[in-house]
Amino acid sequence: MSRLGKEEETEILQKIRDGDRSAFEKLYDAYSAAIYGMVTKILRSEEAAEDVTQDTFVKIWKYIHSYDSQKGKLFTWMLNIARNTAIDALRKTGNVGKPKIQTFDSAVHISEGGKTESPVITIGLRDFVNKLSPEYRIIVNYIYFNGYTQKEVAEELDIPLGTVKTRIRKAVQDLRKIFKLLLLWI
Repeated sequence: MSRLGKEEETEILQKIRDGDRSAFEKLYDAYSAAIYGMVTKILRSEEAAEDVTQDTFVKIWKYIHSYDSQKGKLFTWMLNIARNTAIDALRKTGNVGKPKIQTFDSAVHISEGGKTESPVITIGLRDFVNKLSPEYRIIVNYIYFNGYTQKEVAEELDIPLGTVKTRIRKAVQDLRKIFKLLLLWI
């Protein structure tokens, strides 16, 4: 089954709130593949993703009464539960702070001759970022090398969004100083 239409979703949602397990199975059939795919990208493990997907749907069943259609779409609400459950699973395994989207090391491209090459934009930049203090370095890694948003970094590291914004601004200022010093030597 593909995604549900708005009317069908509303009907199934009410049935689930009334405790109808067959309606919940329809919801699972409609969205489990998309949720599993997203969770797999975060966890990079099919086995772990299966467990987290199952945990996600248990939470959806348990907390379906807290969903408010005025605040957003059902699918978005479900994705947020899945994402948070996946992040919790990463924390339990001790993988917090390690990039989940794409690491610099895996951002290698294969040219026509079969040779590997790093993206030109990041050549040497990692060396400068490594000179930053750890609290700045981790945020730069998440945002610039792994494609996270500031909000995602705040959620991932469990720190306030304002702190992320301040640290990234300070990190950019520190990088400017490093680059200015480098230019003086050239």
